Amino acid sequence: MIGYNARFPAMAPGVRAVIGSALNAILPPRCLSCGVIVAETGALCGPCWEGMQFLTPPMCGQCGFPFELEPHGHSLCGACLARAPAYDRARAVMAYDAGSRDLLLAFKHADRTEAAPALAKWLARAGAELLEDADIIAPVPLHRWRLFQRRYNQAALLAHALGRGREVPVLPQLLRRIRNTPSQGRLSASGRRRNVAGVFKVAPRFLERVAGKRVLLVDDVLTTGATVEACARVLKRAGASGVDVLTAARVVRARS
Repeated sequence: MIGYNARFPAMAPGVRAVIGSALNAILPPRCLSCGVIVAETGALCGPCWEGMQFLTPPMCGQCGFPFELEPHGHSLCGACLARAPAYDRARAVMAYDAGSRDLLLAFKHADRTEAAPALAKWLARAGAELLEDADIIAPVPLHRWRLFQRRYNQAALLAHALGRGREVPVLPQLLRRIRNTPSQGRLSASGRRRNVAGVFKVAPRFLERVAGKRVLLVDDVLTTGATVEACARVLKRAGASGVDVLTAARVVRARS
């Protein structure tokens, strides 16, 4: 279901409100996660909201991994100290777990694209510092055959919704995925890095535009970081001054 603001973007607010009320009477808004009826479009019901693990400080200053306690001294996690990621900073709205999985899988695979505006609002809060520094917003791209099969790139929907009303340009075709790789789902961290090695390139027409600019990469879920790191490397080789990453969710596994 598409919100009435998306259907009638150019109408006066009063007219849009009347149409919205009529549509809500016929097609009442439903929870983005479980589908029960809620008060307004783009909302979660109470139980689903309580089930979300939103990520807040303290966290690693680079990868955004949440800390249980405020760190003393450095603000980086052990993983980033051992091997610094190719990107500069990463932030995520929530943990990818049982509470958020249904929402994100429906958004990614089941045409629940009406979740994009709500997710973008949460992204803007979680990544406020990153947005302030960004010169360009760009989604992690899909290969053209994957895009043909799925019909939309969920990362591009988030990037467009995040950039709406801002002066930061959204460049959905900044990066190209030049090889259709197997799904990352069942691969190890090292397997994921090998799988995306050499997969991305900066579109030639944007080479001059990206030089010296800070790019904010947007995606739905950060798992091991292999995909966004591959994107960050090609952007920096193309002259980007920095690359930050903003995702709707990230996997949070216990670390020794």
